[in-house]
Amino acid sequence: MGCRRPTLDDVAVAIEPGERVLVVGPSGAGKSTLLYALSGALGTTLAGELSGDARVGGRLGLVLQNPADAVVAEHTGRDVAFGLENEGHPREHIWPEVDAALAAVDLPYGRNHLVSALSGGELQRLVLAGVLAVQPDVLLLDEPTSMLDARSAAAARDAILSAAEGRTMVLVEHRFEPWVEHVDRVVVLGGGGVIESDGPVADFLAGPSPRGVWMPGAPAPVPTEILGALVTPDASPLPLIAEDVEVTLVTRTLRGVQRTAALRRFDGRFDSGRLSALVGPSGSGKSTALAALGGLQRVQAGRITPDRSRMSSRDLASQIGWVPQNPEHTFLAHTVRDEVELTARRLGLHVDVDAGLDAVGLAGHADVHPFRLSGGEKRRLAILAGLAHRPGVILLDEPTVGQDPDSWAAVVGWLVSAAAAGAAVVVATHDDQLPADAVMPLVMGVSA
Repeated sequence: MGCRRPTLDDVAVAIEPGERVLVVGPSGAGKSTLLYALSGALGTTLAGELSGDARVGGRLGLVLQNPADAVVAEHTGRDVAFGLENEGHPREHIWPEVDAALAAVDLPYGRNHLVSALSGGELQRLVLAGVLAVQPDVLLLDEPTSMLDARSAAAARDAILSAAEGRTMVLVEHRFEPWVEHVDRVVVLGGGGVIESDGPVADFLAGPSPRGVWMPGAPAPVPTEILGALVTPDASPLPLIAEDVEVTLVTRTLRGVQRTAALRRFDGRFDSGRLSALVGPSGSGKSTALAALGGLQRVQAGRITPDRSRMSSRDLASQIGWVPQNPEHTFLAHTVRDEVELTARRLGLHVDVDAGLDAVGLAGHADVHPFRLSGGEKRRLAILAGLAHRPGVILLDEPTVGQDPDSWAAVVGWLVSAAAAGAAVVVATHDDQLPADAVMPLVMGVSA
């Protein structure tokens, strides 16, 4: 059920006070595990076994790869204030710090906005604000901008660098090009959980390109061609058509009912045999539009054709492959193999699990518990489990987040191959390297 080999193997690293270190490596190399070990959470708050010694001087601030794992409050202000309250800061000091942290990460809603109404990228900025507010001595950051559009990522990066002035920072990122000029040193973790290189930035950039690393200026990989037997839909899907669709999220709290406009005047046509991309800034409604297209989100105005909102779960699953932004929300089984087979088994279909795992770079992980995988591996498992039954309509939310070049090529290759085989593929994404046939921009819930 767990991993049979160590995620990190005899790793030794020393980081000086005030040093800024970038940690890179392929998906599953142990980058997040290294941060967990440094934070003292491994084997206690977070599952895992730690041998050896990990020591850190000073107060720590850890930004997790999955921001949902760090949320503690119903409203944004209370969430950011949590760390300050636990440190015993006086009330008159807390709220100015909360407001300043929210502003620093470019989150515009103020203190009383519901956390549940935030998009994935907005949630990532909220969690970052909570860490920055306590002004830790050591910042441990696990892909802090991976779910953000370019403008929001730049704002978050500026906030981090300002907070890191004179402090120690250890940063994990796959797409690290904007960070290179701001760090002192690069540690490369290899696929076996060992340190392949550790040295100054200039030496890293001048040396040979490590496998599984997005080197600055390198072109996007060629998508991997996936066998038609894995992706060809059982039946040709009807086109998805959205006409003047509006969605309002309704949340009941102790303070009453809060309504949040999530999508306004959304129009679009998504045909079979085409890969379409919903793009736009964080909070523009991409995830909401994707869920509405699949009949998973009630619409208050307009219409989606065909209307799947009243279908049974079984009928919906037979037609739709949907993978949300948080892959952990899809896991139901205790092993990777069972997770991949689950939907198909319920539908009475056969799945070639081993071929699917090999295609997405998860060969050898069939008996591992899904929650023991790395962030990038979890996302690939969620995609495979959601698509293994070969649905005619594929709806994916940020499918390339947390992927190295090889796994990116596998994920994108699956989408391109499925579209070529006749599926209607719609992706919500910030990835400007995705080879989409059609791009639909959303600006604050309005299709542009």
